[in-house]
Amino acid sequence: MEREELAAGQEGPVTCAAWIRRPENRPLVIMGRAGSGAVPPLLEIFSFDAKTSSLSPAPLVKFAIREEGGDPLGFAVHPSGDEIVCSTAKGCKLFELNSQDIDIRLLAKDLPPIQSVGPQKCLAFSTDGSKFATGGMDGHLRIFQWPSLQVLLDEPRAHKSFRDMDISLDSEFLVSTSIDGSARVWKISDGVPLVCLTRTPDEKIECCRFSRDGMKPFLFCTVQKGGNVVTAVWDISTWTRIGHKRLLRKPISVLSVSLDGKYLALGSQDGDICIVEVKKMVICHWSKKLHLGTCISSIEFCPTERVVISTSNQWGAAVTKLNVPADWKEWQIYLLLLCLFLASAVLFYIIYENSDSFWNFPLGRNQPARPLMEALIGDPQFSDDQGPW
Repeated sequence: MEREELAAGQEGPVTCAAWIRRPENRPLVIMGRAGSGAVPPLLEIFSFDAKTSSLSPAPLVKFAIREEGGDPLGFAVHPSGDEIVCSTAKGCKLFELNSQDIDIRLLAKDLPPIQSVGPQKCLAFSTDGSKFATGGMDGHLRIFQWPSLQVLLDEPRAHKSFRDMDISLDSEFLVSTSIDGSARVWKISDGVPLVCLTRTPDEKIECCRFSRDGMKPFLFCTVQKGGNVVTAVWDISTWTRIGHKRLLRKPISVLSVSLDGKYLALGSQDGDICIVEVKKMVICHWSKKLHLGTCISSIEFCPTERVVISTSNQWGAAVTKLNVPADWKEWQIYLLLLCLFLASAVLFYIIYENSDSFWNFPLGRNQPARPLMEALIGDPQFSDDQGPW
């Protein structure tokens, strides 16, 4: 495990962080810092070194939010990596990322429908980037077409107050949970609530994430019942609960899923992180006391490496390399295919040289070898027909 702590210095503490996908598999990280004294709230962008699994010691760019109530609360990064929505106490701000080589700039843009709607607990883009949703601390759910900002759903009383939210891989459904333990599923295209997830009176559904592996779609939710916490699974074709497993045996504060859907990440309220292999539903990595004694507020998988970034109010941001089996790189797959081809060619040659085919009959002791072309066309002087056709 590798961990990198980012010192705050005279600047305010880190409040949120997210990965930014960029071309050539060179992701960036954006962090939000609260204001501190004379220093205004800041947005900072760092480069990521895949070899050392660490961020650059200094940010590539800083952007000051010079307005009251501008402390960043959370991010939603568009899948293209070119647009970033930031939640603040006043509402949402849109930033455009312009990058040319090492020259990176953040440009603030207007976002009229949601720039003055108050603090948003949940922000999410769909996988294809065509939908954007916000869930407010006031329980208001908004779903927009992106980038036109056409309203697909506007429900002021979706929940008492939002706890978590996610959009399915096919952008068809949105699931949301409330601080009162309820959970609802919404049909995005129709702009209507579809179903409420069933639970017993003493259960609270807290965190939620859709599967991402492209196989049979499932919904993962953390469910608290008394002092026990389990990770439950719903079949989204019928919205029935099909099973559960107790993984992280302590209260869970955040849930995340990798882009390829192979792993889940669970963050605890006392600073632990565990990584779960979805196929077997077993823990394959555990970082204990990563954010010692502090509730983990966010955790997100790197889009290109088996690395996560997590944040907490006290310890800021930490980058952690996961102790899981390495994935095959593209060049490794091509090299394997080339080796298989060469091995097949060598095997074919060996079989050909040792076969008893028509061309490889054993010769007599005093019989000279005949050239191959002569064996094919014969000797002209012994041909039955010497005349032209």
